[in-house]
Amino acid sequence: MAETEKDDNLQTVMGLIVNGGNAKSSAFEAIDAAKKGDFKTADAKLAEADQFLVDAHNAQTDMLTAEANGKHAKVTLLMVHSQDHIMNAITFRDLAGEIVALYKRLDQTKD
Repeated sequence: MAETEKDDNLQTVMGLIVNGGNAKSSAFEAIDAAKKGDFKTADAKLAEADQFLVDAHNAQTDMLTAEANGKHAKVTLLMVHSQDHIMNAITFRDLAGEIVALYKRLDQTKD
């Protein structure tokens, strides 16, 4: 593997980790906002988390496309870690959406 390919792979893998972490943070902020009754912010934070996940998904798709085209990347622990980050972020985002919905429902019943 050429040095520039290693650099490209590292940049992509780090992008997955960063976007996954940012998505999870935004989802957590959405839960926190919903807990305080600030549903506008909660919805905005969920949308922000979704955008981070889209960015991560696009990078992941580029890696899969390269693999399908015969450009095999060396699988490293860092690459596995990045995939784990993305999967955890997706799961956390889904759960955050459900928790925000529950807080909205609770808010409607307190009147």
